[in-house]
Amino acid sequence: MSSEQHSHHRTAAEEVVGILAAAHLRRCYTVPGESFLELADAIEQRSDMELVSTRHENGAAFMAEAEAKLTGLPAVAAATRGPGASNLAVGVHTAMQDSTPMIVFLGQVDTDYLGREAFQEVDLTAFYAPITKWATTVTRADRLPEVTAQAIRTATSGRPGPVAIAVPGDLFGQRIPAPTALPGTIPPRPPLGDDERDRISAWLARAERPVIIAGGGARWADTELVAVAERFNAGVYTSWRRQDVFPNHHPLYLGHLGLGCPKQVLTALEESDAVLVVGSRLSEITTQTYRLPSGAADSAASTVAQIDIDPTQVGAVTRVWLGAVAEARRALAALAEAPVTPPPRDWSQAHDAWVRTTTPPPDVSEHPGERLHPWAVVDAMNRTLPEDTVLVNDAGNFAGFLNRGWWFREPRTQIAATSGAMGSAVPGAVAAKLVEPHRTVVAVAGDGGALMTGQELETASRLGLPIVVVVFQNGLYGTIAMHQARELGRTAAVDISGPLDLASYARGLGARGTTVSTLKELEKALTEALDASASGSTPILVDVRTDPEIIAPDTTMAKLLRKGQREGR
Repeated sequence: MSSEQHSHHRTAAEEVVGILAAAHLRRCYTVPGESFLELADAIEQRSDMELVSTRHENGAAFMAEAEAKLTGLPAVAAATRGPGASNLAVGVHTAMQDSTPMIVFLGQVDTDYLGREAFQEVDLTAFYAPITKWATTVTRADRLPEVTAQAIRTATSGRPGPVAIAVPGDLFGQRIPAPTALPGTIPPRPPLGDDERDRISAWLARAERPVIIAGGGARWADTELVAVAERFNAGVYTSWRRQDVFPNHHPLYLGHLGLGCPKQVLTALEESDAVLVVGSRLSEITTQTYRLPSGAADSAASTVAQIDIDPTQVGAVTRVWLGAVAEARRALAALAEAPVTPPPRDWSQAHDAWVRTTTPPPDVSEHPGERLHPWAVVDAMNRTLPEDTVLVNDAGNFAGFLNRGWWFREPRTQIAATSGAMGSAVPGAVAAKLVEPHRTVVAVAGDGGALMTGQELETASRLGLPIVVVVFQNGLYGTIAMHQARELGRTAAVDISGPLDLASYARGLGARGTTVSTLKELEKALTEALDASASGSTPILVDVRTDPEIIAPDTTMAKLLRKGQREGR
C-alpha cells in the first residue's frame, strides 16, 4: 500500500463513530481519559453527535442509561482504564438489571503493555462480563468497526442491555481501510404467531378475572396495551418502577407491583385465574419476592402466560402454560385484533383499592414541627407539576411516597432504576433534558443520593439545562435505617449530617437553590422553579426539609424500633 493510499484512510476512531452515528446514536457521556483521546475527538468533530463531559463516570453511565429509556436507542458511555471503568460500573449494572441498551467503550493500556499490570490496568473483559450482555477486548484496530456494529446489534436485540468494548489506547488512532461487510445493526422484532394469538385471546376471554402485568418491554406499546386491556376487560398492573407503561388514571389500572405494595392492591392479582405477563422479567420486587404470579403445577389450571422478546425470560421465574417469544408492541397489536367477544367485567373495586393507597392521610399538610411530611411534598408536586413531567426518581425511602402518590398519566414519563442504585436522579435528569428539551424534567432524590452525583448540576448548568431537582432532606440513610429498626431495634451508621445547606451547594455549582420547610414555601418554590425552567437555562434545586420519623408510607421509625426491640433481635 502506498503512503498516499494510507493517508486517505480514516482512523479507527473515525470509522467507529461513523457506525455509531449511522445507527442514530446521538450522544456519548464521558469523563475524558488518555486511553481514548481519538474517540472523544472524533465524536467532537461530528455535527450529528454530541460529546457530553460529566463530573464523574458514575454520572456519565446514569445519563446514557436514562437517554436510552426515553429514546429506545443506546447512548454511549466512555471511561478510561481501571479507575474510570470502576466508577462507570454502577450505571452499567443498572442498565443490565433495567434491560437498557448501552454501548460502553473502556480505554485500556497500550497493546504492548497488556497483561503486565501496567498503569491503571484491570482485566476489563473479566470485570465487565457479569454486568453486561457482552464484554470483549479488541486487539486489532481494523476489527473495531466490526465489533462496534456487533455491539449495537447485541445491545438492542432480544432483551436489551449494555455491551462493553475494551480498547487498548494505541488502536483508536491507527488508520485502517474502510470496513466492507459489517453485521446488521437493526435487530429482529418477532411477531406473535397466529396460533399463539388465538390461544391467548380465547384464554383471556373465558377467564373470570384476567389481569395483565406489563413491564419495561411494553414501554413503546402504550396504545396497544390500552387497546388489549379494553378489548378483554382485563385489569392491568405495572411492574416495579415501570408505572408509566399504562395510564394510572385509567379505570382498568390496578396498581404498581413495587416495594411495600399494600395488601389490598395485591388482592386482584392473588384472585386472578389468568395472568398475562408482557415484557417483564418478573423481578424479585415485581413478584413480591417471587411469590406472584404463581403458575399452577396442574396444567389444567392455566393461570400464567408470558410474552417476552427474550426466550430465556419465558418461564424463568414461574410456570407458564403458554410462553411466546415476541416483541411486546407487535404481540399486543395482534391480540387487540383477535376475533373474540369477552364478557363485561367490573374492576372498579380493585381500582378504587389502589386509589386509596395513593391518597395521603388528611393531616399531612398540618404536620407538627419544622419539617414537612413526605406525603405533603408529593401532594404539592401533584398540584404544581404538569402531568407530562418527566420524573427521574432516585433510590431511597422517600421514593416509597413518590411511587405511591404520583400518578403517571403519559407514556415515557418515568425514569427510575430497578437496580436500587442511589445517585441516578440528577444525572438522569441531565440526559432527559438533552433528549426532551421542551419538557419539564424533575429529578427527585433523597439527600443521600443527591450528594452522590449532585455535582452533575454543574454539567446541567454548563449545558444550559434548566432541570428541577427536588431533594427530600431528612439527614438519614432512610432505607437502611428502616431495615435496622425493624430487624434489630436500633440503628448504626445511618445518621448523616443535616440539615445541610444544599441550596448553597447548588449555587456553588452554577445552579439556583432554595430551601423550604413549610408547605407554603414548597408550593412557591415549585411554581418559581417551573417558571424558571420554562424560560431560562439554569438548573434549580429545591431543598425540602422532611421529617426522618416518617420513614415509610405505612409506618414510623418509633413504631419500627419498638417492634424490633420487642422481638429481641
